Amino acid sequence: MPSATHPAPASAADIEREMLWMAERLQALRAELRKVVVGQKDVIEGVILALCAGGHVLLEGVPGLGKTLLVRTLAQAVHLDFARVQFTPDLMPSDIVGATVLGEGAGGARTFTFQPGPVFTHLLLADEINRATPKTQSALLEAMQERSITVGRQTHKLTAPFCVLATQNPLEMEGTYPLPEAQLDRFLFKLHVPLPSPEELHEIVARTVRLDVAESNPVLSGEDILRIGRFALGCPIAPFVTDFAVRLVHGSHGTLPPAHQYLRSGASPRAVQALVLGARLRALADGRPQASIDDVKALAHPVLRHRLLLNFDAEADGVRTDQVIDQLLAAVDRGTKN
Repeated sequence: MPSATHPAPASAADIEREMLWMAERLQALRAELRKVVVGQKDVIEGVILALCAGGHVLLEGVPGLGKTLLVRTLAQAVHLDFARVQFTPDLMPSDIVGATVLGEGAGGARTFTFQPGPVFTHLLLADEINRATPKTQSALLEAMQERSITVGRQTHKLTAPFCVLATQNPLEMEGTYPLPEAQLDRFLFKLHVPLPSPEELHEIVARTVRLDVAESNPVLSGEDILRIGRFALGCPIAPFVTDFAVRLVHGSHGTLPPAHQYLRSGASPRAVQALVLGARLRALADGRPQASIDDVKALAHPVLRHRLLLNFDAEADGVRTDQVIDQLLAAVDRGTKN
């Protein structure tokens, strides 16, 4: 008989029930977000997958597209704590992580106590993250990777789930500090937030320019999010799907034609991890037990676009990162069919 530390494996019926529950809950979460956020289907899907995977998201788009609204609505729908930090050039690391302050205790004794910063939350919106200095940007590195903060000689653990959703404006680059590659690599996805269509603009006006503005209701808890992530980690994935992801990332280092022509540097091993885990979650969210190559293809752009560095030839030819990813996918596809 299995011991308490090694329980018996779940039956096929239990796994099927768990998958059905996950698909229903994630569909309910999508519905709650769409009650408030107009359009942005791919952005909503990417943020949900990243949250369940325990990853972070970089949202790129001009101001006024609802990035803050999306994050606040997500926090309401999953019943999690939410904090927002507006990044500015004079923002200090202690403004994010907190600081040790001298206070007066019982009997007039002076003691040092730690005052937590806004990073001690579940969902942290780092608004216009590229407006802060590299010193302040780096204050998030330990939190994003280790889920902890070190101040002085003490390390403070963050509460799970923890997700950083950072925004940046792609147009106004004056007075900004581009994120270093090491920090960009910590983001699971980079999602482009597109401009709304005329029909979506009509819907935005209809929903917001009124007295009773729609709000989302909690449909998931933090423990539910962790439960979904644990289930996805335990799901099998076909070797040929993993192989497609590996060849795609390895090809970005010069083994495929577009890479040696237009790329200065390829993606790190974190990209393969993001593709495989994201593909598993995408399949489960659709009620499918197995991830497919199409799931990897669907996530290739958000996973790779911030991890590939273009060279001078790409700039001279007007080639964008997404175009290079398209060429990499086509090259790996040809290799798969051959």
